[in-house]
Amino acid sequence: MIFRIRVILDVKEDVFRDLEIEDTATLQELSDTITQAFGFLGNEMASFYLTNDTWQQGEELPLMELDPSQLSMQNEPLDKLFTADNHKLLYIYDFLSMWTFFVELMEVAEPVAGAGYPLLIYAEGEVPEEAPEKLFESDDAANDFEADQEDSEEDYNEQDYY
Repeated sequence: MIFRIRVILDVKEDVFRDLEIEDTATLQELSDTITQAFGFLGNEMASFYLTNDTWQQGEELPLMELDPSQLSMQNEPLDKLFTADNHKLLYIYDFLSMWTFFVELMEVAEPVAGAGYPLLIYAEGEVPEEAPEKLFESDDAANDFEADQEDSEEDYNEQDYY
């Protein structure tokens, strides 16, 4: 079987790629296909994450197996991950830049005789020069902490400590 997958880059403009890949391909092969389709070198660390219908990040599927009990991209076939109940993954490429992709299985089809897979079947939009900045929940907490520190410095009186 062939999986038709849409990969959307998390940026303001519409930037996505539609791919076809064999259902027996591994997450490592899907990672390589995504990086090539978006014009990345593929030499940075990356991970997939299980997710739900609202794209909440779940269990990590790392590029390299660090813990034998953890799933990894190197040996996990797509047909074990994409099921009737689960057809979405998150993909993070380059942990310094945090390129974030929404990966969704759109269709399951029969392979075309003579076609070589994986295939890029449609491309929309240009990848920006730099990854967009991400605002993480902890960033808000850090900003609140800094504001509290500034407030407390205004109340600081050196004489109180002598």
